[in-house]
Amino acid sequence: MAKLAKRVAATLQAVDTAKVYGLDEALQILKDNSKVKFDETIEMALMLGVDPRKANENIRGMLTLPHGKGGKQARVAVFARGAKAEEAKAAGADIIGAEDLVEIIQGGTIDFDVCIATPDMMALVGRLGKILGTKGLMPNPKLGTVTMNVTQAVADAKAGQVEYRTEKTGIIHAPFGKVSFDLVKLRENFQALYDVIQRAKPADMKGTYIKKMTLSSTMGVGLTVKI
Repeated sequence: MAKLAKRVAATLQAVDTAKVYGLDEALQILKDNSKVKFDETIEMALMLGVDPRKANENIRGMLTLPHGKGGKQARVAVFARGAKAEEAKAAGADIIGAEDLVEIIQGGTIDFDVCIATPDMMALVGRLGKILGTKGLMPNPKLGTVTMNVTQAVADAKAGQVEYRTEKTGIIHAPFGKVSFDLVKLRENFQALYDVIQRAKPADMKGTYIKKMTLSSTMGVGLTVKI
């Protein structure tokens, strides 16, 4: 059996992986056992009783957390022309363009974290489907990244929006803060994210919607939390 690193072994000794924790207790354990030199992200993992192959059970959306998600501010690219391009610039977008931006991306340069487009630009952006789609950057009306309200979209992206979506196995992984956040901020961010996923339950779904919930930090262990 491979020998565990001292840090991992110490963390495992501090927790009971078979226990179902309360929210505050789990968050405090993740904070207390962060021994690395960077600010770890705290993430929620929800096992849902959905079938992601069904359109109405493929849970997906974006959320601006009450206290942001921490870390560096997102770099935002906007596909727009004319007045909307000027609006994007005024809103603080980092990259703005049309055909010129398509050429840059096709050339292999993707220097942004969020991509926004006005509806009239989607025929152009569609050429980049294979590139942006594989990286999860394709603008999507359901996520609010295809919109005429460029100012709001850029502001939301800069505020630290979180995307949540079901994977093929029916699990959602989504970050909601950093270990440096205090418990109040973590709890409020968690509640906002949990509530929006709870409200997304398909109306005609049968059976248990949220089957299991786990919280973890970037380098920490996963803790099962009471639903």
